[in-house]
Amino acid sequence: MRCHGAEKGIAFYRDALSLAQSHWKAGKPAQALLQINKAWIADVQDANWLAQDMDPWSALRWILVRIRDGAKGFSGNPPRHFQHLASRMSGPRPEPRRWRAWACLHLAERILPTSEFPRDGVQLARDGLWVPGLGRALVGLSRHGWTGEAAHVATLLDSPSN
Repeated sequence: MRCHGAEKGIAFYRDALSLAQSHWKAGKPAQALLQINKAWIADVQDANWLAQDMDPWSALRWILVRIRDGAKGFSGNPPRHFQHLASRMSGPRPEPRRWRAWACLHLAERILPTSEFPRDGVQLARDGLWVPGLGRALVGLSRHGWTGEAAHVATLLDSPSN
């Protein structure tokens, strides 16, 4: 990904998603999730981000469904990861990426058992962290995300988890 330098356009986006797929195929789901997060750094507002199988949201949901049983390799704790990502956001375009991370947390909690994949309660208590509800996360995403992104995420959240 370093070959892109400061340019974080559509080529960066496609490469991050391709790398996520490669990590998944290599049995590294946690690394695949990190690359999906990295794809969201890209500035592709005007691109058709749902075209040509470039939908990170569907890929994320697909991975989360498959790591539920723990048989696909180390996945870490996705809800905890997304909580930390949202609450410690830095780098380019932090506002849309923060709302995406909160929406990711809700998607992960919808799919994964919270008894096995809990939020970071220590951080919540220590920092007095406010975790926006799903509705608020989708509003933030609709204001700061790509055109149609929040509606697409809402559809994925309403899909059966299989």
